[in-house]
Parts: sequence; C-alpha cells; structure tokens
Amino acid sequence: IDLLKFVLPELLVTHFDLASNITKDKVLHLYFEEKKDIPLEFSSGLVISHGFHKEITIQDFPLRGKTVYLHIKRRRWLDKTSKAVVQRDWDLVAQGTRMTVEFAAFLKVLNHY
Repeated sequence: IDLLKFVLPELLVTHFDLASNITKDKVLHLYFEEKKDIPLEFSSGLVISHGFHKEITIQDFPLRGKTVYLHIKRRRWLDKTSKAVVQRDWDLVAQGTRMTVEFAAFLKVLNHY
C-alpha cells in the first residue's frame, strides 16, 4: 500500500481499499472500493452504509508500459433520521474526460510544448 501512494492519487489510496487487480496483455486494471468508514461530514447523525454506486472506470498514468484503468466503487450512505441517501463529494475524474485529474493536468501541460 505504501508503494501505491507514490503512483496513485493520494485521495484514492487514503479513502479506498484495493479490492483486486488484473493484468491482461498491456493493460492493468485496479479495482477499488470506498472504505466503510463513516464520512466526517455525516458523523453527527445516524448514518449506515447502504451499498455502492455504479462502478466508474477512469484512465490513469501508464505504468511500466502498461495502460492503467482504475475501477472505482463509491459507497452510498443512508441517513436513518431523514431516510436520505448521502455520499461523499469526490473530485476523482477531470471534467469532460474519463481520466484522473492528475493525468488530465499532465496531458494538458504536455500539449503546450
């Protein structure tokens, strides 16, 4: 896990567990699930884990000549008091892309040269 902190977005390694990984040809698929820790913003109420959102897939920096895809499952939380489904507000995907924010910024800078 410490090694993952050097190659993956910190937010991902901190708040998600690596559930599995698959290497097929020149493609690496990493599967993450949001940790079951109750978000601080909801800790004042009675909140329970309520399953996952649909998995999203985003592309990240290539590693060792392999294309990297991150498959991310975010949790839903049920506020038992209001019966509302709540979630953390993540900024994992660069707007208008299917890439991580860091990878999109890197490509944007690279494009200016």
